[in-house]
Amino acid sequence: MNPFIGKEPTMPGKLKGEDVTVEDQKESSQLYTKGYFGTPQSGGSLKLNLIEAIYLTEVGKLKVFKAGQPQNQDKLFRLGNKLVENFEINYIVYRDLRQRGYVVKKGTPPLDFRVLPRGGIPNKNPSKYWVLAISERGEFDISRLVDLVEKVKHNKKDLLLAVVDEEGDITYYRTKMVIPQGQVKSDAKEIVAEALLLRDRVLVLDQCEATMLHDIEYFGKLVGSALHLSLMETAFLLQRGLIKVRSARTGKFMTLATLKKEARIAQPDFDLRLQVYSNLKEKGILVKTGFKYGSHFRAYIGDPDTNHAKYLVHSIPQDYVGMWAEISRAVRLAHGVKKEILLARQNGERDVEYLRLRRVRP
Repeated sequence: MNPFIGKEPTMPGKLKGEDVTVEDQKESSQLYTKGYFGTPQSGGSLKLNLIEAIYLTEVGKLKVFKAGQPQNQDKLFRLGNKLVENFEINYIVYRDLRQRGYVVKKGTPPLDFRVLPRGGIPNKNPSKYWVLAISERGEFDISRLVDLVEKVKHNKKDLLLAVVDEEGDITYYRTKMVIPQGQVKSDAKEIVAEALLLRDRVLVLDQCEATMLHDIEYFGKLVGSALHLSLMETAFLLQRGLIKVRSARTGKFMTLATLKKEARIAQPDFDLRLQVYSNLKEKGILVKTGFKYGSHFRAYIGDPDTNHAKYLVHSIPQDYVGMWAEISRAVRLAHGVKKEILLARQNGERDVEYLRLRRVRP
C-alpha cells in the first residue's frame, strides 16, 4: 500500500523546465528517505523529474507551482506530453512499478527505467531490472531488441519489457538469449530409404524402411505401414543422405535443389524455416510441426513418448519488424500450454540465435 495516499499535500515544489524542485531541506529529506524519489542537491533541496513529480501530486504528497501559480493535473499532464518522449506510456509503467513497491529511477536511453529490488537503496544496491516501456501499437524490431538484450546481459541485469495496451493494462516480459540443447541425435548412415513426393508431403512406402527411418530420430509419422514426412524433414534427411526422393509427377529422383524449389511453391519461407529446423536438429532437438499451437515448430529436448515439448519455435528473418500484438499472441499461447516461446532469428546464411520471451509478474 502506498504510504502517501489519503494525505493532504504538504510539500510545495517549483516547476522549471522539465524538473520540479522541493527546496525545504526537511521536506525534501523526508520525501527522499521515504521512497527515494528524485535526486538530492547541494544545499539540501531535492530535484524531481516530471514523471516523479506528477506521480507525487497524484498520491497527494506534492503540490507543484510555476511562477507562484499552482499547476493542476491537467496542466502537468499536458506539459509531460509536450516535453517527455513517450510520456503517457512511461508514466503508466512508472506508476505501476511504484505501486508494486519498487524504487524506480530514470534509465539511460534507450532504456526508460532502472528498478531497484524492494527495500533497495540508490547508489548502494544494484538495479534488479532495466525496463523498456512500450505501447502495444509500437513496432517489435528484433534487431533493436537483441541489441538491448545483449547490452543488458553485459551489465548483468535483467531486461523487462513493459507493454501497455490501449486500456492501460501492462504485460511484462522477461527476455533472454538462449541456446536450446536436446538429447535426440544420432549418427545413422546405414539406411537410404526411398521416398515419394506427392504434392506437399512425402511418403516412405516400404514398411521396413519406414520403421527404420522413424526409429532414428522420430522422423515423420507412421500411418499404417507408411511413413509420412513433412517437406522440412525430407529436405533435412536428403541433406544427410538418409533418403532419396522420387517425384510422383515425373517419376524421377530429385536433387535437394529441386526439392527446395518445389517446397517454396507450397511454403514461400521454406528456406528460412529449414535453416531453423536444421539448426535445432544439430543441437539434438526433436522438431515437429507447431501448426496446432500457431507456431512453426514444437521442440522436444528428449523422447516425445516421455517428454512434452519444451518450446514453441517461430522462425523470423534477421531484420524482422512486426507488431507487438503478434508477439503477445504467441507468448500467451505458449504460456497457456506450459511451453516457452523461442523466436528463432536468422543470423547470416547458417547460424540461428534464439530469443526467449516469458510473461512475468514483477
